Amino acid sequence: MAASISPPDHPPSAGAPPNRVLVFDTTLRDGEQAPGCSMTRIQKLRMAQVLQDLGVDIIEAGFPAASDADADAVDAVARATRGVRICALARCQESDIVVAARALQGAAAARIHLFLATSPIHRQHKLRMERAQVLDTAVRAVVRARSLCEDVEFSAEDALRTEPEFLIEVFAAVIAAGARTINVPDTVGYTTPGEIAALFTRLRCEVPGIEKAVLSTHCHDDLGMGVANSLAALEAGARQVECTLNGIGERAGNAALEELVMALRTRADRFGLSTAIDTTRLYGASRTLSATIGLDVARNKAVVGDNAFAHEAGIHQHGVLANRETYEIMRAEDVGFPRTRLVLGRHSGRHALRERIGELGLCCADSDFETVFAAFKTMAERKREVLDADVEALVSGTPVHAGGPWSLAALHVGTYVGGASIASLHLRHSDGREARETATGSGPVHAVTAALVRASGQDLEILELRVRSIGTGAGAQGEAVIRGRHETQEFQGRAASTDIVEAAARAMLEVVNRIERMRLSPPSSLNRSGILSHDHESRSVSLA
Repeated sequence: MAASISPPDHPPSAGAPPNRVLVFDTTLRDGEQAPGCSMTRIQKLRMAQVLQDLGVDIIEAGFPAASDADADAVDAVARATRGVRICALARCQESDIVVAARALQGAAAARIHLFLATSPIHRQHKLRMERAQVLDTAVRAVVRARSLCEDVEFSAEDALRTEPEFLIEVFAAVIAAGARTINVPDTVGYTTPGEIAALFTRLRCEVPGIEKAVLSTHCHDDLGMGVANSLAALEAGARQVECTLNGIGERAGNAALEELVMALRTRADRFGLSTAIDTTRLYGASRTLSATIGLDVARNKAVVGDNAFAHEAGIHQHGVLANRETYEIMRAEDVGFPRTRLVLGRHSGRHALRERIGELGLCCADSDFETVFAAFKTMAERKREVLDADVEALVSGTPVHAGGPWSLAALHVGTYVGGASIASLHLRHSDGREARETATGSGPVHAVTAALVRASGQDLEILELRVRSIGTGAGAQGEAVIRGRHETQEFQGRAASTDIVEAAARAMLEVVNRIERMRLSPPSSLNRSGILSHDHESRSVSLA
């Protein structure tokens, strides 16, 4: 059976609580249960490595009794990870407990997580048990689990709708039977911060033996209060928080790991609590999960959404440029974002436009700026977002629709199941040159980008490709964003089309054209390395 290991060496939750919060991540179990979020064994292994690198304390890898595939995945994660405790979920049934213990055999540190519903509605309609039967079943299960694994957690499912007196009785009994983590889940996202804080305070005062256990909170987000309720429980003495990346989970999801961790860090003055999470990996972990399960992160998602550190309103942009603490309570780099992003749109002002012109390494005399700004405002009324290529065109006086100097005359892509993709394209340059090129790749986008790099003759390294849907339905457009590096500079291109391969091709063409325009720029505006010349202050230009 599972190797015998000691319980966590963190102090219990009663008395004078320590300031260390254990992060129990259930992305691979509770998160995966959400429709459309299921993962294969290989995907779970990849995400387990991400979670280990992130610094979570416990990874709940799955529910082994649910299926052979789930049991195999838990076994694989247990054998592949070190430096983190691996947990398996089990009902309070002999067969579940044995299967969970078997799946955890390869873990360096293992935990069996038992759960049993305790609320009246669950006792009556799901379990068809009386209080005494629930109590007896819970105790027997903890004793059996402790015979196979020293670290046992017990969850009272639907605890927040359970009579507090019965909850106290159950927790006292399972602690006496050997459970060392007591989880108080708000299974249906029903409670409020004040209610959950009062319950945790009462449990710490009234549960006999509570000093032997760590109190844990597990909140769902049905009323949008999952994170707020979790924080209230931590303030009231919980020292383990159960959560998921991006807040994925049953129904409306779970409390989001990234939001909890950054709330504790940003408001350390209030909470006085810390975690072992490497916050600079949060954005990367979020995007890895999104790519794995194919579920996009909402742009306005706290902490890791694309708009979390983006500003469009002119007043906000001016404040951020003066001192970003005026409108940002966290630093973008602290969660893994490359930098704060000023979105140029109809609400943007002069300061933001000047800043973007400087970032792009462009030269715009003060006497010309008002004309450029007026043109920018006109464009912003027609476009949702003014892109870097648009700014370049405004400053240079080139009509935005002109594009170039390279244009795409023809594109043909062939994809073969089980084989390489082939892309053939024809480019025309404004100076009369033409280029035709064919390239193969692991997929159509890879083949297209390879052909474009060859045809243009650019020395270009592709750093990132992002694709997303714009709108819904069969006729929806796909947007492609490509980020590449030429010499020491980074360039970004963006395009949209109902054909996502064409969108990727045009985004790549925008990158190629921006490099070409920089090469053709007169020395007085911009030199080859992207540094402002003459009487302008020298500065490196990031085009990401």
